[in-house]
Amino acid sequence: MVLVLLLGLFFVAVAFALLARSLLWPRLRAAEAVRSVEAYGFPSAEAPGPAGSTGRSLPQIHLKESIDSVALRIGGSISTRSKNDREENLKKTLQAAGFYSTNPRRFIGYQALATIVLGLLFIWSAIAGNTSPLMSIILIAVALFCGWTLPLTFVKRRARMRAERIDLDMPDLIDMLVASVEAGVAFGSALQMATRRLRGPLGEELRLTLQEQSMGLGLNDALNNMLWRQDTLSVRAFVRSLVHGEQLGVSIGQTLRNLSTEMRDVRRQIAEERAQKAPIKLVFPVVLLILPALFVITLGPAFIRFREIFQ
Repeated sequence: MVLVLLLGLFFVAVAFALLARSLLWPRLRAAEAVRSVEAYGFPSAEAPGPAGSTGRSLPQIHLKESIDSVALRIGGSISTRSKNDREENLKKTLQAAGFYSTNPRRFIGYQALATIVLGLLFIWSAIAGNTSPLMSIILIAVALFCGWTLPLTFVKRRARMRAERIDLDMPDLIDMLVASVEAGVAFGSALQMATRRLRGPLGEELRLTLQEQSMGLGLNDALNNMLWRQDTLSVRAFVRSLVHGEQLGVSIGQTLRNLSTEMRDVRRQIAEERAQKAPIKLVFPVVLLILPALFVITLGPAFIRFREIFQ
């Protein structure tokens, strides 16, 4: 009974947290974009308050630094026993999800801390609730599994959603670049003008690319870094077309116009593919949710009548 009560309280807290996040989502996205742009490439300083202090109090800063250092040590000890390719893939996933300043080892440390905390919480709930040993072992195993996999699942899902949004916004970016370049604006200036007007993941990636260029990196190298962070179909076509067009001396306006037509064809094909997948995805909710309720409504009264007759 205690375990059911704890699970109920946990799900209620999660529901209230999701509701608050949905209400504050526009402000959170804007603040996250500003933090990611400021933190990428060089450490950002906190804005001082009226009395010259930072926006957070010293105990909060020390607590966060302590947790970060513990997570970094745990993640470092775990990463030394694994291959470097896994850490590199995790770094790429974190940057694709928009967590540009997050250390992969620190993220692994937070995974380990979440696993330990959830495991201890469910061990305590199993002892306090006097549940059966088999059920306690199953719940503890599920808690350990969720504590390790849920953070990485969240990061991968966020990276996938950002990639889909980038593929959706890429034709609009190319149209703005075509209009600016054909009006006589240089490509670098046109890219800056388009970046100021774009919102979402594509705007964030372009701002990081321009920031890398302003720090001394060449435009082609900055675009290749953008391709490394977001290796999607549209970004790959955009970067390769610009790099190859510059190497071969092709007109940038004609290259962008051809690329715009190609991107819109790709977006139309993606929409058609999703439309064809929709009937297959509807089979599961229809079979599992709609048909049982329909059978209960249609056959329930007849079943009750037959039972009364035979009794």
